[in-house]
Amino acid sequence: MTAAKKSGGAEEDYNASEIQVLEGLEPVRKRPGMYIGSTGYDGLHHLIKEIADNSIDEAIAGFATHVKVTLLADGGCRVDDNGRGIPVDIHPKTKMSALETVLTVLHAGGKFGGGGYKVSSGLHGVGSSVVNALSTHMIAEVYKDGKIHHVEFEVGHTTVPFGVTGKTEKHGTSITFYPDPAIFKETVEFDYDWVVNYLRHQAYLTKGILTSVYDERTGKQDSFYFEGGIKSYVRRMNAGKETLTDDIFYAEKQVGDGLVELAVQYNDTFSETLRPFANNVLTPDGGTHVVGFRTALNRTINDYARKNGLLKEKDDNLTGDDIKEGLTAVVLVKIPDPQFEGQTKNKLGNPEVRGYVDRVMNEYFSYYLEEHPDIAKKIVTKATLAARARKAARAARDNVIRKGAFEGLNLPSKLADCSSRDRTQCELFIVEGNSAAGSAKEGRDSKIQAILPLRGKVLNTERARLDKMYANAELVSLIKALGVGIGEQFDINGLRYYKIVFMTDADVDGAHISTLLLTFFFRYMPEVIKAGHVYLAKPPLFGLIKGTGPNRKIEYIYNEEALEQTLSKKIAERKAAGTKIDETAERFKQAGYTAQQRFKGLGEMDAAQLWETTMNPENRTLIRVNIEDAEKADAIFTKLMGSEAELRKHFIQSRAATVNLDELDF
Repeated sequence: MTAAKKSGGAEEDYNASEIQVLEGLEPVRKRPGMYIGSTGYDGLHHLIKEIADNSIDEAIAGFATHVKVTLLADGGCRVDDNGRGIPVDIHPKTKMSALETVLTVLHAGGKFGGGGYKVSSGLHGVGSSVVNALSTHMIAEVYKDGKIHHVEFEVGHTTVPFGVTGKTEKHGTSITFYPDPAIFKETVEFDYDWVVNYLRHQAYLTKGILTSVYDERTGKQDSFYFEGGIKSYVRRMNAGKETLTDDIFYAEKQVGDGLVELAVQYNDTFSETLRPFANNVLTPDGGTHVVGFRTALNRTINDYARKNGLLKEKDDNLTGDDIKEGLTAVVLVKIPDPQFEGQTKNKLGNPEVRGYVDRVMNEYFSYYLEEHPDIAKKIVTKATLAARARKAARAARDNVIRKGAFEGLNLPSKLADCSSRDRTQCELFIVEGNSAAGSAKEGRDSKIQAILPLRGKVLNTERARLDKMYANAELVSLIKALGVGIGEQFDINGLRYYKIVFMTDADVDGAHISTLLLTFFFRYMPEVIKAGHVYLAKPPLFGLIKGTGPNRKIEYIYNEEALEQTLSKKIAERKAAGTKIDETAERFKQAGYTAQQRFKGLGEMDAAQLWETTMNPENRTLIRVNIEDAEKADAIFTKLMGSEAELRKHFIQSRAATVNLDELDF
């Protein structure tokens, strides 16, 4: 494929003089977390992003049309593009080739010069050199001017000198690297699904680019190309939801030295899905581009509603919360000098961008509403209903407050609180059923562990507004116990417990209750999940018993697979020791156990057993709930808890083959 030349620096002007050097590389291996966030799973995959982002920048500038990531069978990763190729001439300051300079000197890159890139996703320019420093081996090849330029490194130091190794008709860059296990002690195995998700997003955000991934380990491969760009992105996020219209609002305009792209579509849900990007970098904490978008959206809809009689003079303006209900939108800005907050780039700070986005959204969305009165009426009607529900929720909340449920220290009567006031040590166990709650209260460490029993299954909040929640006694008790409030009053600083643990039965009903609770937290308190406070307890499913009376001992097993492994191992050991095995006996007796117990519910355990297996910090297993991919989580909750029965049916049928029927109660 041939890359066309566009604005962003002419090909013949992209050379070593564009690479500016700011400081050395030595700090990276000493404090890798400062540069890639962590040395765990996220940090490992950040290495791919740092290298691939450079290739994406070539595509944004109009010089590359294809970016490919290959997960190698030997544990490495290779990123290829068909862009201009990193400059290879001698850098005037370092006296090395520009390629070696970029890969060995911190803060060296085309993003600091005046002609390398007008727009780039990498602000700090540390990516390539950081990846090199944190890799046992890196191989770089540049295809440029008919030649193959080659250099190799180990932990950031050149081992195969830079030189020309052959001829080629290709153009572009290929970087291969192997993460250092001494740095990434948790894992150095790349996750194919992470790469798929990253490359899919990049294809959405850069119209006309082909991204692809190939996994040599498994043979899996995927490619992405979206002619519609962010319009296709919005359509994907609304998949499975009932949209107000088939049409998607889209605007693109150059403003000043920036480019603004916007895509908007409403659905019939009560939640908002807004994805803001600056130079293809997701900014989950928003920033000036989001402020400009929201300001223009709110002003435009209110102006239209009043002008066309959809809001009366006596009516209050629709609020931002009313207007964002059911909103799905992508806000993408591309600017020469993005001012991100920190290396993780979670928030955009450029003040001028607010005006850019406000101007484009106000101008084009006003036209859109005028030209599509049916769509405009549906949007205003939905926001008006949201306003009524907001007022009803406020009245319901005030009623609850009047009854004393939210007053001061008046905690729910069913809550068995802990005595410690150091919330970093406190844990709240949300327990299904009075029987299990009784055992939990008796067996807990009352200094740090609080117990909140639930009666039955809580309200499905996927399709419920706040006024319905205030009318639900179980949810009101939970909200009060947590201390963070909800809706307009939500404040995570009020959280009374560092760990919130769902402790439900290890069966289908228990899983359903956990899903209902997760839906509530995901839709109305996502900050609590994101901060790492929500956990799932893992109670045992089986008990293998040896002996009787005072000599009785029990070994706890947590799933069917572990049970089979344990029994098989014990039987093999007994056979190897010459023990005669009765092949007709039940397997647990072949394995030398006296009895096998299956715990159908937490209530079947006494206080000592529940403490030993599920609550004791020394022995228990807790699964922390993360929102690693908010879009995927949103889609799953829509399928499982939404109104479309057909989606649920397909989701269940597609996974039926993996269900263990022995674990289901009929």
